[in-house]
Amino acid sequence: MATGKNRQILLKSRPKGRLQPSDFESREVDVPEVGDGQALVKNLYLSLDPAMRGWVREGESYIEPVAVGGVMRGGTVGVVLESKNPKLAPGDKVMGMNGWQEYALIGGNENMSRKLPEMSLPLTNFLSVLGATGMTAYFGLLDVGEPKEGETVLVSTAAGAVGSIVGQIAKIKGCRVVGITGSDEKCRWITEELGYDAAINYKTEKLDEAIKKTCPKKVDVYFDNVGGDQLDAALLNLNKHARVVICGAISVYNAKGDLPPGPSNYLALLIKSARMQGFVVLDYLDRFMEGGMQLAQWIMEGKIKHREHVVDGLENAPTAINMLFDGSNNGKLIVKIADE
Repeated sequence: MATGKNRQILLKSRPKGRLQPSDFESREVDVPEVGDGQALVKNLYLSLDPAMRGWVREGESYIEPVAVGGVMRGGTVGVVLESKNPKLAPGDKVMGMNGWQEYALIGGNENMSRKLPEMSLPLTNFLSVLGATGMTAYFGLLDVGEPKEGETVLVSTAAGAVGSIVGQIAKIKGCRVVGITGSDEKCRWITEELGYDAAINYKTEKLDEAIKKTCPKKVDVYFDNVGGDQLDAALLNLNKHARVVICGAISVYNAKGDLPPGPSNYLALLIKSARMQGFVVLDYLDRFMEGGMQLAQWIMEGKIKHREHVVDGLENAPTAINMLFDGSNNGKLIVKIADE
């Protein structure tokens, strides 16, 4: 039986603007005892995601906000230490929404936990390209964006965890792919390593003109992770019957008070008979196996490459999460909680 203390990071207060370490607090509690039908998991890795900023905000959303004083929500990969659940055995690897803590109790489908298949891939992949990140790219592009061979796909945060996978899937499907990102190094990475046809540095180029230049046949699918000015510029360059996929709006996640006005160029949707549709990856939970198998095949075939940026130590999560908003991470941001 596991004994000792369980270190947890709690949400201390509702953030105002940018997340601050003072919005969180750490505590130690006893490692929980395992009841009938339960298993004790030692968390090994924690996923840090832009959506977390929304999870700590009060108000209606696709998921209940994290309670003040509660363990911060987060996806983890861990190992079963003790089990009274016939479907799980010590040594099994599992993933689920098991929070910013060292240990977690899981039951059947508690916290969306599931046993991981045996694969010759790093465990961190199940939080990145084979986890919610990869599923977001896979289903958001293919089911919502519906790209067709020969079409032009424009991707924002193209060097990010989701965007980098979106662009590579679009290339697999025979599309011309253009990425928007925030540095010359990232532009080189997505073109030279990931196979993007062109890249735009939004910090040094005028977006509307750069999109016109790199998308001479206009944009058929725009995969948006940013909102704001980038969404407005993309709307000005849509093709007839274009599809705009709303995956995120990182440009407004840290807004203080009321959110800024929405896109000013939305009439382009009318003029171009286009559609703009949002989605949440949780809508596709029952198809994660399908997406995971296909993504794993593409990885093994060398068709998809990805980066993972691993930060050591659970105590660093409250500071590291802001790397997502200033662009200082290189790839999917993950916190290492414990050795495998």
